[in-house]
Amino acid sequence: QVQLVESGGGLVQPGGSLRLSCAASGGIRNMNQMAWFRQAPGKQRELVAAITSAGRTNYVDSVKGRFTISRDNAKNTLYLQMNSLKAEDTAVYYCNAIRWLVTTQADYWGQGTQVIVSS
Repeated sequence: QVQLVESGGGLVQPGGSLRLSCAASGGIRNMNQMAWFRQAPGKQRELVAAITSAGRTNYVDSVKGRFTISRDNAKNTLYLQMNSLKAEDTAVYYCNAIRWLVTTQADYWGQGTQVIVSS
């Protein structure tokens, strides 16, 4: 029943900023972890940033100090603030949510939003 919809992607110059949003129709309060992944053409999909229900965050080394993941439970929305963007950040960004159950997990994905960093 959970649906994730990303928005906020687009074309931006190197050094610029974008804020991605992920709206969850089913709510995010019961999700143990939410995250942003990205996949560039010809590259493997990689975890960019994650945030747990306890507020702990984790980032891939290449975006540390530049990206910030946050969550607004009241708005059922996950965000990724991206600053000092580089050409290497160009990719399709996907929202991911995981709910850990007793013996398994529920895993949800959005359709993705394109980010292009170019002059």
